[in-house]
Amino acid sequence: MKNVKKSEPIGLRNIGVYYPDMVVTSQEIAEQSGIPEAVIKEKFGIESKLKASPGENVSDMCVKAAQNCLQGILKPDELDLIIYHGSEYRDYFLYNCAAHIQHKLGAKKANVFQLSNLCASGPLALEVAKALMMVHPEMKNVLLVTGTRESDLVDYRNERARFMFNFADGAAACLLQRGYNRNELLETKMITDGSFASDVAVYGVGNISYHTHLPIELDFLKAEKAKEDGKPVGYYGLDVADPVSMKERLDAVSLVNFLKVINGAAEKSGYSKKDIKFLAPIFMKKSILLFILGQLDMNIDQSFILKNYGHVQSADAYIALYEGLKLGRIHDGDLVIMLGAGTGYTWAATAVKWGEREEVVL
Repeated sequence: MKNVKKSEPIGLRNIGVYYPDMVVTSQEIAEQSGIPEAVIKEKFGIESKLKASPGENVSDMCVKAAQNCLQGILKPDELDLIIYHGSEYRDYFLYNCAAHIQHKLGAKKANVFQLSNLCASGPLALEVAKALMMVHPEMKNVLLVTGTRESDLVDYRNERARFMFNFADGAAACLLQRGYNRNELLETKMITDGSFASDVAVYGVGNISYHTHLPIELDFLKAEKAKEDGKPVGYYGLDVADPVSMKERLDAVSLVNFLKVINGAAEKSGYSKKDIKFLAPIFMKKSILLFILGQLDMNIDQSFILKNYGHVQSADAYIALYEGLKLGRIHDGDLVIMLGAGTGYTWAATAVKWGEREEVVL
């Protein structure tokens, strides 16, 4: 790729993470689900996963990740914008978590908003933040924050929810700076297939269940028993309407779309898949990650497996990038792809050119 003198760069200055102290092990998941531990490890890709403590709210975890991200670089009151793009399951239902984070962090000058595209929100938030910074020159420091404790909503006794057994808790933050001449944020590629939109949901919460006046049951087995008895009960937990149908349809397109967005982000940025040197993925089991890496002529040392973290919603790619840097797997000049995917269904990827930004005037 030829380097040309471009407009002022938007650089990824730093990433901060927050990992809860508690963990859930593969043995514990096996005991609660009745699935052999070997299957949890091999088929589900989970050895252990992060778990928030009782009373540890999403906004609390986001603030801790933000503080870790800003430490030694920037004071909170120097932020111009905060974008929360984490779980829709947070401290309260229908409330402004971004504003709560701003207040707790002490970022009095920052405007805020929330962005939701489920677990694909990471690349989207990066693209939106970059676009806003490009058209608003006064916007110099933008913080992206994401957090989740969606593991609360997963009942291991619910066989329909098996693909969500990897859901974990935690938070991450990413600081973008105008004029930062390193780690330039490049382009994003997304694919959405809305035929999956209602396959996964907390069906007991929302205007449909509200207008049918369903009583809500927190316990999965009690909710199932109520249904068997002919009682109209909504289950307050994540559920899948038809897991067999969803899996069949998803298996037919998911790997293809993962590769399309990875290659698309690279190509939109002026590169090819041969230039990709590190993949920061969403949680996936090792065999799927190895397949994707193989299609890109890459190896496992050019990525990071989240087997001991779990699926921390849209924080996954930040965590993989953070841990990859600690392991020395990312070097100046590398093209990095940050990958996300979320039920609904959306696949998304963002390219970052790591290291010093080179400029050549033609």
